[in-house]
Amino acid sequence: MRCPFCGFEESKVIDSRPAEDGEKIRRRRECLECAKRFTTYEMIESLPIIVIKKDRSRETFNRDKLLNGLMRACEKRPVSLPTLEKLIDEIESIIQNSLDREVQSEKIGELVMEKLKSIDEVAYVRFASVYRQFKDINTFMDELNKLLKG
Repeated sequence: MRCPFCGFEESKVIDSRPAEDGEKIRRRRECLECAKRFTTYEMIESLPIIVIKKDRSRETFNRDKLLNGLMRACEKRPVSLPTLEKLIDEIESIIQNSLDREVQSEKIGELVMEKLKSIDEVAYVRFASVYRQFKDINTFMDELNKLLKG
């Protein structure tokens, strides 16, 4: 690891500890040339997830885009931001663990709806109305009836 102070390429690790729920390792290092100390973080490199949209175009999975959609669905509802971030973490984990580097946007939408249903039913219906593009009141009522029966 190159020293940020003098540029020397060798350092020794003084202390290592987990950081951010064990997702990263924080290391305190000391430069072997100038003896100054600095901190580095080590984490697992994850491959990007590519989302295949309805029009067949592809884009990189964007947590912020998903969070914004969820925040709109949960507007004026008793759902906290940490709850939404945890939901996105779970969805991202499911996708990462699937071994597929490309995922249909429909799959992400279905995962969101499945998780959102147990968090807040009103937010679920709001998200479903945009995601499924309800054309009229009948399709909206069909979704409400499914929710009531389930």
